[in-house]
Order: sequence, then structure tokens, then C-alpha cells
Amino acid sequence: MITLTDIAYVRSGAADLEKATRFATEIVGLQQVGTEEPGVAHLRADQRHHCLALVEGRSGVIASAFTLVGEDELTSAETELEQRGIRVTRGGREAARSRHVTEFIAFDDPFGNRVELVTGQETMAEPVRLARPSSGISEFGHICFDAPDVREAHRFWSTTFNARVSDWIGESACLMRIDRVHHKLAVFRGDGPGLCHINFQTATLDDLFRNWNFLRANAVDIVMGPGKHPTSGSVFLYFRGPEGITYEYATGGLPIDEATWVTRTFDAALPASLDMWQGPVSRPSTQPQLPSS
Repeated sequence: MITLTDIAYVRSGAADLEKATRFATEIVGLQQVGTEEPGVAHLRADQRHHCLALVEGRSGVIASAFTLVGEDELTSAETELEQRGIRVTRGGREAARSRHVTEFIAFDDPFGNRVELVTGQETMAEPVRLARPSSGISEFGHICFDAPDVREAHRFWSTTFNARVSDWIGESACLMRIDRVHHKLAVFRGDGPGLCHINFQTATLDDLFRNWNFLRANAVDIVMGPGKHPTSGSVFLYFRGPEGITYEYATGGLPIDEATWVTRTFDAALPASLDMWQGPVSRPSTQPQLPSS
């Protein structure tokens, strides 16, 4: 079994890189880090060098990444994936440099979501300088994929990797943890592979509601929220950005106690299973997965 230690980043194609970058900084609030690589905007939310890389080109998610402990673990993961019949490619030196990691491998999950496993993700020594400090972003929170069958997705992630289901929303979603956070990885049922949404945590509830008012004042398309998930217990706000990316702010939620946690199943037909405050619910739109080159 391959042990994931954390989420690393999302790489996403942007047909209009300038517009997408401006939204990610001026609206979402992320810090742009460096401009030395033409055609790529690296965006930071926490101690990671970046958590979102916008790459000039066709719109769509390129890859989503997770960290492993070290190079030996990466080699072992490569071997294990190949033994399971999964085609694995090694990233080259220039590609690793663009990702600000030491090494990485890439593969497609059974549904076509492109996944990268990385070691040596760069940590920034200086504090993050959010482009919009009032956003209150505290960290890169989780990644959500789409897949036609969430049960099969869970089987893949829980048998190949150390992902453990925290909660089900019927046959519509599987929320999985790799540490004490309720979920770092979620899979929602969709027609094909893609990025359902990318999550950023805010430090306080006040931050989230300030963001809500800011988004409304700037005519941003709010998909759902503010609301409260009965699964993680977090207060959420989903909104749509350029290039088909759905962003989420969330705050709160209790850590998992492995000794006492019992997986629950919520009824997907009930709106309260998504928002216990019973506000209007709408499924986040997906940024489609680009074919691997």
C-alpha cells in the first residue's frame, strides 16, 4: 500500500492565463510566486511553494498531486502501481522544476483522472503574503475529483493507497482522509474524470462571511452557500472562476479520532445531506480532465 502524506498542488490549463491569474489573486486572494517561468502562474496559500499552477493552454485540469515521504517511497510506489497494471511515467528534470519538487511520477486513476505523486515539494521560509489579506485563507484544504462510480473510486484509493472513507453521501460522493482531517480527497459522481473543486480553508467564520460579501459585491458566480456540511462540520462557500474551476472556501470542522470514528452514510436525495442549514444546493461544475500527453 502506498502512503500519501498530504495533498501537494493542482495544475490547471488556462486559455486566458492573465484573466485566470487575476481572478486567483485579486478575487480568491492567493499569492502569486515568481514570474520567471513563461506561461505558468504559481499561486500560494500556505507554506507550500504553490498549491495551484495555472498553465497557459487549453482549459482543463492537467493533474492533481499528492506527497510521499521520500525518494525510496516514490520508487516503491512506481513499482507497486506497475505491478497493479497501471502505466506510470517519470517526470523529467524540467517538469519537476516547474512543479518545484525533487521528483515525481504520474499515472491515470481507473477513470482517467491524472494524478502525480511527488517528493521534496518546496517549502517557503517567508510567511505567505495573500494578494487579498482579508480573504483569511489559512491553507490549501482538499481536492475533489469526479468519477462515474464513487464505490469503485473508493476501492481504488483505499486498496492502492492509505485513503480511508470518512463519510458517504449515498452513491453520489465519497469523502476520504489520509490524516486526521475529515477529507483531503473527495470523489463526486460525474460523467467522466475532472476536477470537481479545489478547497481553501479560512482561519475564521468571519473570514468566510467577509468573502461572501466580497464575492457578491464583485458579481462572482456563487454556486452554493454559505452553508454547513453535516459530514465534516465545516461552513462552506462555493464559487465559480474562469476556465471552469470551482473554488471553495471552508472553515471549521473537527479532526478525526481514529479510535472512535464511525463512517456514516447520508441520503444523497436530501438537500440537508449537503447543507444542514437547508439552503439552496447546487452541484459544483467540473473542470474536465485534459488528456495526458
